[in-house]
Amino acid sequence: MNDLYPTSLRLLGHRVLLVGAGPVSERRLKALLDAGARVTVVAPDAVEGIRRLHAAGLLDWHPRPYRATDLKDTWFVHTATGDPAVDSAVASDAEKARLWCVNASNHRTSTVFTPAVARIDEVVVAVNTDGDPRRAGRIRTAIRVAAQTGLLPWRRFRPRAPQEQGTTPAGRVALVGGGPGESGLITVRGRQLLAEADVVVADRLGPRALLEELGPDVRVIEVGKAPGAHTATQDQINDLLVGQARAGNLVVRLKGGDPFVFGRGGEEAEHCRGHGLAVEVVPGVTSALSVPAAAGIPVTHRGVAAGFTVATGHDELADLPARSDHTLVLLMGVRRLAESVATLGRRGLGPDTPVAIIESGWTVDQRVTIGTLATITDQAAARRVANPAVIVIGDVVNLSTYTPDTVAVPAPAASLAV
Repeated sequence: MNDLYPTSLRLLGHRVLLVGAGPVSERRLKALLDAGARVTVVAPDAVEGIRRLHAAGLLDWHPRPYRATDLKDTWFVHTATGDPAVDSAVASDAEKARLWCVNASNHRTSTVFTPAVARIDEVVVAVNTDGDPRRAGRIRTAIRVAAQTGLLPWRRFRPRAPQEQGTTPAGRVALVGGGPGESGLITVRGRQLLAEADVVVADRLGPRALLEELGPDVRVIEVGKAPGAHTATQDQINDLLVGQARAGNLVVRLKGGDPFVFGRGGEEAEHCRGHGLAVEVVPGVTSALSVPAAAGIPVTHRGVAAGFTVATGHDELADLPARSDHTLVLLMGVRRLAESVATLGRRGLGPDTPVAIIESGWTVDQRVTIGTLATITDQAAARRVANPAVIVIGDVVNLSTYTPDTVAVPAPAASLAV
């Protein structure tokens, strides 16, 4: 393989001769036609797929044996008749005419190898091995999976199109939901975009470990918000996204959870699109569902709860369902926990209704506190419960493996730390 010089052919508008019209030729045809080649097939007979392409006017087919004169005006030759003698004769004629020729019958004498190809977005990866196409195919597939899952450095270093005099090509913005914080819970598309990003505008609750995998030339801008301490206002974040994208960058706005679930992603998308920028939205695993799951709590469960409501601790709870068989999930609700508990009690939710608070779900600092509507406020104060935390109220809390047997008893002892 040391005598190979890997390269790529631009065949747009050029004539390609395909000798043989069996399954191998049919597989090669798609790539040749996609490349814009003018394909001529020479073979006494042809498989149905090639016949259909000929009938549709996408290629020329001469139903006869090969002739040396078929090489006239040809740029590239591929022979796959299944007859080694015929393939060798075509390859020999092509060699004399100084034409590159793939000899499918004998890879050792072929002057051209057809690689296993992966096309991911605008990137083409070609894999050659020493006459082992299945090995090449498996390596190609592994590369495609690695690229699609963000494990390869997929970032651009040249602009997408030549710059006009005095202008910079517009970039784009991707609003990526990073999930609850565990790196493995981000979506495949989200991780792929991180691998392509020029600039990452990051929240404090996203998958922070993934930022450490970025190249040193990727700019990370911290805009994390904490109760009472905002690194940047929402207006500043909106303007930052627009400014960085207008500089020609792929800007990834990495947010915790899902950008459209209390994440203000809609505002950011609207602002960017209003300034003429392309915006891609990548959903994430919302903490409203994933953090309860980290404590073994399903928000719905047959025979226990058939529905759930998600709200923030800042919402007015007066109009929400107040039944223990309807799960209530509160986000960002620690500061007003006492007020929320009192409101739900006035609405008729019983004092023995199970309540769980999951702090820092899916991280090494995860802690679960379980009690009842009557006890949870004192428990949270005693344990100094703090955000980020998700509060779950309803009978589904009893399904958690962390729930003590006495959870239904309104007593401070009914708490558990994990």
